[in-house]
Amino acid sequence: MRHNSLVASVLALAGTPTVHAILRFSCSELVTERLDPLVFPGVAPSPHLHQIVGGNMFNTTMDPNRHNIGEEATCTTCTFSEDFSNYWTATLFFRARNGSFIRVPQRPNIGFEQARGGGMTVYYTATYQNDKPKAFAPGFRMIVGNPTYRTAAEAARYRQLTFTCLETMYTRTGETTDMPKQPCKEGIMANVRFPTCWDGKTLDPPDHSSHVAYPTSGTFESGGPCPASHPVKIPQLFYEVIWDTRRFNDRSLWPEDGSQPFVWSYGDYTGYGTHGDYVFGWKGDSLQRAMDANCDGPTCAQLKSQSIAAANQCRVDKHVAENVDGWLSELPGAMPITGPQPGSGSGNPNPGNGGGGGNPGGGNSGGGCQVAKWGQCGGQGWTGCTTCAAGSTCRAQNQWYSQCL
Repeated sequence: MRHNSLVASVLALAGTPTVHAILRFSCSELVTERLDPLVFPGVAPSPHLHQIVGGNMFNTTMDPNRHNIGEEATCTTCTFSEDFSNYWTATLFFRARNGSFIRVPQRPNIGFEQARGGGMTVYYTATYQNDKPKAFAPGFRMIVGNPTYRTAAEAARYRQLTFTCLETMYTRTGETTDMPKQPCKEGIMANVRFPTCWDGKTLDPPDHSSHVAYPTSGTFESGGPCPASHPVKIPQLFYEVIWDTRRFNDRSLWPEDGSQPFVWSYGDYTGYGTHGDYVFGWKGDSLQRAMDANCDGPTCAQLKSQSIAAANQCRVDKHVAENVDGWLSELPGAMPITGPQPGSGSGNPNPGNGGGGGNPGGGNSGGGCQVAKWGQCGGQGWTGCTTCAAGSTCRAQNQWYSQCL
């Protein structure tokens, strides 16, 4: 089948014959809403919009001390029916010349054309120079990337978060760490590769990321060694999400300065703030069995499977009642756009358009306005409120963005 040839081509591009088996499967959309139980547990809504796939235990709070997701979930949008994990990323919007926004739809990947809402393709790669990785344990969670980053130097910390401008659906070359600057014939694919080395003891630290690390040199694909601080090899988890930008390829729709028109739900045109979240939820030892067996492609004799049609039946109710589709006057949650923007070069060209919960009329701290928790309170070019509501403090995230935390 052609999707198996695609996996083979991906491996060939990796440049190493020792990586020879990749578990590749479809996960349909579960829900798209402003929830983030890792960074903002118990908060509904969270600051920016996410698209989530996987098991139906996804909720505002996913306390591992109270729940074993792999044993308690009852359905999943993934084609391996023992995988009740949750996987999520931010969503992408097109911004028209009049300043209005519309959500860019997702497009199913090769071989998974029936996936509801486009979903994402999930990969787990087992082989490490003939070593077997240790599968994740119940309670394991991790985040890769940082939504506040706006520069190449910052994004270099996460060197395997990239974008592919799809000339065809089989394009797997020409990855960039920032958003493509030209129309992409078949859409834009976001590639989210998680670190592959673990400290061996921490399931979920407060920052959700310090317990994992990339190899000290090279990459997972090139057999790079794990650092001494993170000696345990774990499967390479990898998302592919295809954004169907085809309807927006007419350059007359783009900003007058010719810059690319797509902005992420966390207010980023650059793409340097791309990120992904993962909550482990495989049933029992199913993932370890698949890794030990070096399962390859969308089938695995050691795992139970379901059709995409069956996976499409799994859903959860939204917790946040808001419109995220159709033309919008602002990003969901009034998320401010920060960092370089079309026609401006830098900063926020319309600082009076609100601060993610602050005074929508702008103004300064002397005017008596306040910024709600999670809202913007400063940054280069910012002229809105700088006083945070009680219980939060204005903290700089980068030169473009300070937030009430």
